[in-house]
Amino acid sequence: MSSWQKLLINWMKRWEIIKVIKKLFFISFLLLVAVVSNAQDKTLPKTRILFVFDASRSMLEVWETDRRINIARNLLIEMVDSLEKLSNVQMALRVYGHQKPVPPQDCDDTRLEVPFGDNAASKIRQKLRYISPMGTTPIAHTLNKCGGDFPKCADCRNVIILITDGIEECGGDPCEVSVRLQKKGVALKPFVIGLGLDINFEKTFECMGTFYNAKNEDDFRNILNVVITQALNTTSLQVNLLDINGRPTESDVNMTFYDNVGNRIMHNYMHTINNRGVPDTVTLDPLINYSMVAHTLPPVGIDSLELIPGKHTIAAVDAPQGYLEVKDGGRNVYNPFLCIVRKGGEMNTLNVQNVNDKEKYIVGKYDLEILTLPRIYLYDVKVDQSRTTTIQIPQYGTLNIQKSTLGYGSIYVEKNNGMDWVCNLKPESLKETIRLQPGNYRLIWRAKHVRQCLYTFQKSFRIVSGSSELLKLN
Repeated sequence: MSSWQKLLINWMKRWEIIKVIKKLFFISFLLLVAVVSNAQDKTLPKTRILFVFDASRSMLEVWETDRRINIARNLLIEMVDSLEKLSNVQMALRVYGHQKPVPPQDCDDTRLEVPFGDNAASKIRQKLRYISPMGTTPIAHTLNKCGGDFPKCADCRNVIILITDGIEECGGDPCEVSVRLQKKGVALKPFVIGLGLDINFEKTFECMGTFYNAKNEDDFRNILNVVITQALNTTSLQVNLLDINGRPTESDVNMTFYDNVGNRIMHNYMHTINNRGVPDTVTLDPLINYSMVAHTLPPVGIDSLELIPGKHTIAAVDAPQGYLEVKDGGRNVYNPFLCIVRKGGEMNTLNVQNVNDKEKYIVGKYDLEILTLPRIYLYDVKVDQSRTTTIQIPQYGTLNIQKSTLGYGSIYVEKNNGMDWVCNLKPESLKETIRLQPGNYRLIWRAKHVRQCLYTFQKSFRIVSGSSELLKLN
């Protein structure tokens, strides 16, 4: 044997050893993830992985060292062996293209061969060993059937991993089916692993899920490991709520995370500055594209938030805030006035705030309608960063009304030689107490039993802050 042949043999042996070490390392990593996860949280949701396996006739073609079907089944069996050891993982297997030969084409050729349940790993291994490719590639129909393969579970992560060497052959739309499953919350965005697919077919699968194209056998092994790692991993997110100077000092507000595809509420976290003085991190599923709303007044947020599995992400939102306080000199704690707050120049009500309470708002200008009698309107009230804008309204006075009989009446404030309506009197009440702002008023009243306008009663009076006025209506 020549020296170069010996060198080649030694190199091949070393390469085989390296592959074994890589496999053992990955298995050890999965076991470590399981141990750490169980130690941190006994109630982690289960990850349910549905393998969708292509057994169409094209899988019989030779690909590098063997037929595609043999390479794919052997590597998938290795992965099933590894996942079997994880307590928070369940597996199932759906196969298509293996029941009826072509021609003729049978676009219903898909079957759930191993459902989720006990001893699924051993059943998957057994089923994979005896699958014989013969049929067509009904990917859209198969995905649609996948929607019924996951038993109901409130806190399970449902993951679909499709392994295929071809594209849709039955006229279906896999992308439309995939989006529909995600919107319904049936499954997370699928993984698609192509086996030596033409580069022109990649865009066909990118709209369907996270797509990887294995160019060779080793590439397929590595991609399968990456996909499984992503399927099992969570990742951390830090949301910086920025003040007017771009510093992450704002906090203590709820953040709602939505699934962008299904428009579902996924998480609510109260934003916190941790013991190190930085915004605390939250753990999210990287397979979901999120939007986030921070419930400031008014709310701010992020329309699209994509996470990279295993990588800490920092997202920033402009959320500079200050305080608004409307104070009543009377400190009427038990029956406070209300103040309607609107963004400057807008009609929609942003908040209804109790007078004498202090509330936080995004920096800017606001219009106030204070529900005193009469109303007080203030425009372009400015809220500045980390400061309190205080509006002082006059202390009210009290009008006590005593009626000798029931009747109809109203109170008006006198201004500019005219009258503005303030409120109506209660026609079925003989006594009333009304809180009024300081000013000059006029009361108009007529007894209920009187049928002539001539007997209308008028009385002008003045209200002073903190004082009480008595009117008797005879």
